[in-house]
Amino acid sequence: MLLGLALDAWSGADVKLPVERVQHAERLGYDSVWTAEAYGADALTPLAYLAACTSRIKLATGVVQISARTPAATAMAFATLDSLAGRGRVIAGLGLSGPQIVEGWYGQPWARPIARTRDYVAIMRKVFERKGPVSHDGDAISLPYAGADATGLGKPLRSILHPNPELPIYVAAGGPTNVALAAEIADGWIPMGLSPANASEFRSTLEKGAARSGRSLDTLAVHASTTVHLTDDVAGTIAKMKPRIALYVGGMGARDHNFHKDAMARRGYADAAERIQELFLAGRRDDATGAVPDEYVDEGSLIGSPERIAQRFVPWTECGISGLTIHSDQDEAIELMAFLARPLRATSESTEGSRS
Repeated sequence: MLLGLALDAWSGADVKLPVERVQHAERLGYDSVWTAEAYGADALTPLAYLAACTSRIKLATGVVQISARTPAATAMAFATLDSLAGRGRVIAGLGLSGPQIVEGWYGQPWARPIARTRDYVAIMRKVFERKGPVSHDGDAISLPYAGADATGLGKPLRSILHPNPELPIYVAAGGPTNVALAAEIADGWIPMGLSPANASEFRSTLEKGAARSGRSLDTLAVHASTTVHLTDDVAGTIAKMKPRIALYVGGMGARDHNFHKDAMARRGYADAAERIQELFLAGRRDDATGAVPDEYVDEGSLIGSPERIAQRFVPWTECGISGLTIHSDQDEAIELMAFLARPLRATSESTEGSRS
């Protein structure tokens, strides 16, 4: 199992990068480090900084929001990062965000998000592959621009930089249409709302998407995520995690358009998700926090003693994912996960060696 380390670089008023922790994770054998962005700090700049402080660990976004940049600008940024870091170290993780941020922060239309994602990935691939000047006649995005206010002077161009033509593109998705799209067009899928308990339920959707492009699911990386916390107070730790969950499920998005609420429902907690949102939007935030089920938090996280975490890590290794990104601010937890995943990495490397 490949391990990633998640960074919440923008969780406060300033950007703070735990460079020493990332370097420690690299020494421990972690495969990747992941950054994200919202309406504040971006995801790419921290990775450029970390590229100069590390030598091997892959630099991944989980995710950059596609409405924040044109596909050509996003491709340029990842290609530049890959060139500076050393070819083969970058993973371009993309996500839609939601209409509140897309239209409210970026000033872009939310309409046709699936078509926009398809066109976006296609254009990025054309930039990376550099087979000729980039043109694309898409349902949502076209190059050159051909809108009603176009001058007609736009011309297809080819990247001056020679990017890595195989730079991997991952798509974050939770709903069935977008999950199928990820399996059809992306190199990897960043699942939203996946735990060992429901991982198998995504299989038919992934197979449907993969069939559209004639690929095997074996070629699709699946990189899930979980929180890891070493403690002798499992109940207390679960309680501390609930306010953030209540915020996202209850208030991160519109009443009828909240991906975090949908993700909770996909894990079998639809009634709880509905109740949390109802309480949160009514201003009863403490009650919304109290409505988060203990088992929901526990089954999607790795919390407790080393022995408990080791036991509960086993289902993650058996649910069909290829990588797991760890959210933790504890060096000892990061070390424990490296120890637990080491035999899995050795098996994976041996299998790859025998294939070659």
